[in-house]
Amino acid sequence: MKKNITLAAIAAGILVTACGGHKEERAEQTEPTVDVAFPEIDSVTLSTTYPGELTAVSQVDVVGRVNGQLLSQHYNDGDFVKKGDVLFRIEDGKYRDAVQQANAALTTAISSRDYAQSHYEAVKKALLSDAVSKMEVNQAESNLHQAEASIKNAQAALESAQTNLSYCTIVAPISGIASAGSMNIGNYVNGEGAPVKMTTIYDTSTLTAHFAVGSENEAAITNAAMSSLKHIPLSFADSVGHKYYGDMSYVAPALETSTGTLDMRCHIKNTYNELRPGMFVKVDLPYKKVSDAILVKDASISTDQLGKYLYVVNDSDKIVYTPIKVGPLYRDSLRVVTSGINPKSRYVTKALLKVRNGMKVTPRLIK
Repeated sequence: MKKNITLAAIAAGILVTACGGHKEERAEQTEPTVDVAFPEIDSVTLSTTYPGELTAVSQVDVVGRVNGQLLSQHYNDGDFVKKGDVLFRIEDGKYRDAVQQANAALTTAISSRDYAQSHYEAVKKALLSDAVSKMEVNQAESNLHQAEASIKNAQAALESAQTNLSYCTIVAPISGIASAGSMNIGNYVNGEGAPVKMTTIYDTSTLTAHFAVGSENEAAITNAAMSSLKHIPLSFADSVGHKYYGDMSYVAPALETSTGTLDMRCHIKNTYNELRPGMFVKVDLPYKKVSDAILVKDASISTDQLGKYLYVVNDSDKIVYTPIKVGPLYRDSLRVVTSGINPKSRYVTKALLKVRNGMKVTPRLIK
């Protein structure tokens, strides 16, 4: 009997020891190993992103300014045209006739002037021998002046007729991409009363990003913009194959009273001809340089209804839910943290879904 009791006691001891061991193992298992890192410290330029829209730096409506049937279009819709290229031709019969008439009128005026000149010289000589009166000389001089004025009028009429004739051949005033023609061949252009729009040419070699600033950083941004900012990073909603940067070209002298914003513009060189007027752009406008900015891995930042946060491991190796405020992305993978942590904060970099506030962990420092 005593032997059985002893065996039972031993078995119970073994069981208690085993259970204690399992508890210790479970305790160890509740402290998972998590990767943590210290923030990086670097000099960073803070910026704010503003939405904007692209326009052509030069955009010209090409118009018809004469009356007549549209005879031809000399470019394909959407073609790049050079300054001086012929775009359209309008029938020019009546304008050629007007030039011929003006030429004839000028010839007549010159002939009349020549006669008046000869007559004036003749009567001046006749006056010396009292063959004519002084009044006749004055009249001859007056006729000469009238003839000379008639020449000027005829010359002006000829220039006007030649100008109207030149309008029958419509050329590109600038180089750029021409939009679709607004009139079909054979239609009547009635441009004398009011110019008729034929097409629009867009010079897209340089584009302008229009955007408005109206934030708490307005004063700092305005001061920076006044310093002729260069190489401003840009991004686009539409996919483009290259990175683009803009140079500040305009800062409005006053706020828009209706919106309380400040109009700004920057020029962008369309080096690869990928950008088009009307595209939406985001302008990453710098406003402050921080020499010791705190940087964390952007992938380590989570978001909830309260905003951005990090999981930080405290001195007791426990997880602490830590709300933060963030700035711009840096070097594609790091995010500037403007408040919430300090350079000695150890933040969780991976397995964010496996940790929770107050959890005891075993931190593993990574670089």
